[in-house]
Amino acid sequence: QVHVAESGGGLVQPGGSLRLSCIASGSLASVPFLAWYRQVPGNKREMVAFMDLYSRTRYIDSVEGRFTIARDNAKNTTYLQMDSLKPEDAAVYYCKCGHSEWGQGTQVIVST
Repeated sequence: QVHVAESGGGLVQPGGSLRLSCIASGSLASVPFLAWYRQVPGNKREMVAFMDLYSRTRYIDSVEGRFTIARDNAKNTTYLQMDSLKPEDAAVYYCKCGHSEWGQGTQVIVST
């Protein structure tokens, strides 16, 4: 089973940027998909960005044009570049590399 570890979260002002990283314990070269999710306490975990095996991407409407999912197979790492952050983007962010286990997540706080 593949394990993942997310990092890169923190406190950022509205309009700022963060890049989240997710390193997997195994190769990403053949995983069927990569995805980033987020969860706010009391809410369901929601997928915000998705990349398939052919690197085609999809995003939820609220982050389209602001977030970018990327992969580096050589480093077994997937990234989520988040620009023009809004207070409503604050959450714990998780990644999935295929059917990997859930990691601990990384917290993003967007506040002045």
